[in-house]
Amino acid sequence: MVNPFLRDGELRAPGAGLTELPGPPADLDGVRLIDLAWNRLTELPAWLGGLTSLTELRLDGNRLESVPSLAGLTSLRALHLDGNRLTAFPGCPPSVEELFLYGNALETLPDRLGGDLRHLAAGGNRLTEVPGSLWKLDRLESLNLAENDLTEVPAAIGGLTRLRMLDLGHNALTVLPSELGELDLTDYLYLSDNRFAEVPAALGRLDRLAYLNLTDNRLTGLPESIGGLASLVELRLYGNRLEALPGSIGRLGRLRELHLRGNRLSALPASLADLGELRQLDVRDNHLAALPDLRGLARLTHLDLRNNRLRTLPESLADLPALEKLDLRWNKLDGDPRVLRVLRERGCVVLC
Repeated sequence: MVNPFLRDGELRAPGAGLTELPGPPADLDGVRLIDLAWNRLTELPAWLGGLTSLTELRLDGNRLESVPSLAGLTSLRALHLDGNRLTAFPGCPPSVEELFLYGNALETLPDRLGGDLRHLAAGGNRLTEVPGSLWKLDRLESLNLAENDLTEVPAAIGGLTRLRMLDLGHNALTVLPSELGELDLTDYLYLSDNRFAEVPAALGRLDRLAYLNLTDNRLTGLPESIGGLASLVELRLYGNRLEALPGSIGRLGRLRELHLRGNRLSALPASLADLGELRQLDVRDNHLAALPDLRGLARLTHLDLRNNRLRTLPESLADLPALEKLDLRWNKLDGDPRVLRVLRERGCVVLC
């Protein structure tokens, strides 16, 4: 009988409601890709480990509690096991370059991981620590350890010299090593929902980084070196205890989004007006009693000032040519400032 899911050396049946691997194994000899994501698989046959031509195996979103040894899959390059119920790390061949284990129940990682790994996702598990060998994977380009119970990241992280993307969010970190600044991160750095009160000045050396998330920590200030993040496009700092911003923030010439909601800011630096590429500025839920001259923000489209302590507004707000929405709710402005009438007449949505 012809396997309806098998074609051109690929077995594809994502979301097909399967409860077992469609076989027999003789039909799968020579298969290069198996995609059985989002099915109802609870176990896998041992013969799966004998498919030596297999290069990619996708089993995300099933109900697997264990996986037979896959160490014999000498051609395997990508293994996807996100969203299962695994409690033990699967046996993998050293050839694996992409390993995705997000959202399982792993408590440990093996002492040795394949030296060819380029992408590793082990977030959403129960890890309290990771083996020292992890920081020696010098081919690693992306690493996701979010949503675990990690309390420490060692200085050895600086050894991940090819890392472009790092997610350490939603852990229990209290200190960040200065060696983070030695990484060559380009895409993103997620550090949200941890417990640190400061970030090392060395972070300013990440001059190729595009996205930085430091939300929901205990930050009371930022280092002046933050202005060194020359490639930053989006900076998220909401849910901290920031009382002021360094003037160097005005040097972030490529920044398009700045999120500062839920801090303790009583003033904004005048240098903010130097952010000529900024599109969104969110300072909701702070202690602002006044605004600086922001007329340099020629591309700003959204300005959220909700729940501050504003009584007056600078006339220069009317000189923001791209402004589409100004949210002033839960302030107590004196009267009806002329600048708001000007903005409304121009078509800007003003919420008071």
